[in-house]
Amino acid sequence: MKTRGMKRQVVGKVISDKMEKSVIVQVERLVKHKIYHKYMKRHVKFAAHDEGNVCRIGDKVLITESRPISKTKRWRVSEIVEKAI
Repeated sequence: MKTRGMKRQVVGKVISDKMEKSVIVQVERLVKHKIYHKYMKRHVKFAAHDEGNVCRIGDKVLITESRPISKTKRWRVSEIVEKAI
């Protein structure tokens, strides 16, 4: 039996919850500029599967890499780290 590797997990902010059982999560990271050595913010958006439709805009969530669920969804919402006010 083969063992599977660790799946990537990232924390991001929900920016859209308009779809059924899906949310769009924006993940930010800091990258150092090669020449100027200043830190810049870079962000990427992921479509994530939200089975219970519990996530709302502004929530901070932990998403985990998974098998393809649809054309764009390759992530699942593991847990809600912080609820929006």
